[in-house]
Order: sequence, then C-alpha cells, then structure tokens
Amino acid sequence: MKKRTLGQGLEVTAVGLGCMGMSQSYGVIPDRADMIPVLRAAVDRGVTFFDTAQIYGPFVNEELVGEALAPMRDQVVIATKFGLRVDTDGQQVTDSRPEVIRESVEGSLRRLRTDRIDLLYQHRVDPNVPIEDVAGAVKDLVDAGKVRHFGLSEAGVGTIRRAHAVQPVTAVQSEYSLWWRRPEEALLPTLEELGIGLVPFSPLGKGFLTGALDEKTTFTPNDFRNIVPRFSAEARKANQGIVDLLRGMADRKAATPAQIALAWLLAQKPWIVPIPGTTKLARIEENVGAAAVELTTEDLREIDEAASKIQIQGARYPDALEARTGL
Repeated sequence: MKKRTLGQGLEVTAVGLGCMGMSQSYGVIPDRADMIPVLRAAVDRGVTFFDTAQIYGPFVNEELVGEALAPMRDQVVIATKFGLRVDTDGQQVTDSRPEVIRESVEGSLRRLRTDRIDLLYQHRVDPNVPIEDVAGAVKDLVDAGKVRHFGLSEAGVGTIRRAHAVQPVTAVQSEYSLWWRRPEEALLPTLEELGIGLVPFSPLGKGFLTGALDEKTTFTPNDFRNIVPRFSAEARKANQGIVDLLRGMADRKAATPAQIALAWLLAQKPWIVPIPGTTKLARIEENVGAAAVELTTEDLREIDEAASKIQIQGARYPDALEARTGL
C-alpha cells in the first residue's frame, strides 16, 4: 500500500485500522481469539498503522492489539491514547494530570507488549490541566524513548497551537468524512500551516457511508449508535442521499461506496490518513483497496457539488458527548 507521512516524520500506510470496534461500541463484541488472526492478516494485506486506546474496553483493546502484533512489532506503527478513565459511577471522565500520564503510559507499554509507543494521543482535552503541562509530560516521555510522537484527539486549534509550541504535534485525530466536514473550517488550515497530519476517525460515518445501513436497520441494545441523533431512523432515511451519491460514483469507478468515501478523504490532502474500523477481514481488504482508487479533479468537483446540496440531518453526538470535545 502507498505510504504517507504524518507531521514529524511518522511514515504510515495511507489507510490504517481503527481497532475500537473489536472490543466495544458496535453491538456484539467479537471473540478475542477471532480478532487476533484478523489483525495479523491486516498486516499481511499491507496495513501498518493500528489505532487503539486505554479506554477501549477499558484496557482489553490494548491487550488484544499487543498480543496480535507482538510477532511483527517492528513492521507496524501503534497509536494509543491517554486521558480518559471510568469513574466510580461508570462515567468517563478526563484526567491528564502529568503523573497520571506517566503512570498510564507504563500500563499501555505493558499491555501493548512493547518498549515504545509510536504515537501517543491525548484522547480528549482536559479542562482542568493546562495543555502546556500535558505536552511537557509527553515531551519527557519522548526524551526517555518511551514515546516517539505526540498527538491530540478532538482538540481545537487554540489548544493545538499551544501544545505544539511545547512538544511538536505529529497528528491530530478528528472525525472527518463526507457527512462531517467541520474540520475544513479551521482545523485543516491550521494543520497545514503547522505541518501536522490529520487522522480521521469514523471516515465511513460509523458504517453509514458503506451503504449497508438504512432506516430499517436495527441495532443491538448495546450499540452506541442507538443514542446518536444521526442514527435515528428518520435521520438515516433523510441522509440516504449521501449514500446514493457515493454509490453512483462507485459504479463508475468499479469500486464500492466505502472505497469512494475513503478515496475522497485521501484526495483532500497528502497528510490525511483515515483509520476505518472493522472486525472483518473482507472489509479490511475493501478499505485497503480504496488507496488505489483514483478520483480526478472533475470527480472531486462533482462530489463536492452534489454533496453541497444535501442537508445532513441529525447531530453526530448527543449533546453531553459533543460538549466534551475541544472543538
């Protein structure tokens, strides 16, 4: 697969793999023993960039990724995240105190079965800890050789600039896709100015942009999408136009809607690396194939013009979750 460079010289494959769904969020959690060969097969298919986090599980996703990738550790780039924990009442809370960062990184290293973290993100901005203190703690870890690169997730441009001044930021993770384009307003120009890469999560709209979901789709009770306004039956019906747009282009390119959605992201900037998540090898192969789909300038203009006429319905998060982002 083609390679891309994020920020401070971190080379990764053009399409990575988001591992969260292997441990939580999307209904029935697959058996861990089934996911280990899927992760290893992803490497065989050319994927070198894997995304996990301490909070996924919690902890069990890092353990899964660590066990699966240990035999090919030097062939892959592993990204994980700190700064979220589960409180005694079961709620996720931010905690990026420097001493917590140091302690949590030791835990991640142990679970990931490695001596260094290739890309370490602050999962969510902590309003109680100055970002300069966070960046300083990560800088110490970089100097110690335990972390190679620093990243931020769902951070606003002011926070990114302040962090970058203390410890250069290699990548910012943010939702970005044809149905969530807010990063184009301020985030992308800032990242381009500072030389920071963008790693879009949910590049396939949590499955919606694949064309596999419609208003009749039902989710299991523990599926996160049940509480997402954009995934109400009414919103899914109203938003089918964006899938129809992708399907039409896919037919012309002998591709799939998912591949067009990913190819569109890859065409926006050479320093954008999406991390679609899946638990199925066939989907990994499909997503990897997106890197070979060529969209011409005319194709991109056509997609943008058509998309601009589609009013996406429904918020991407419930209000309480959206309020926790730094955007």
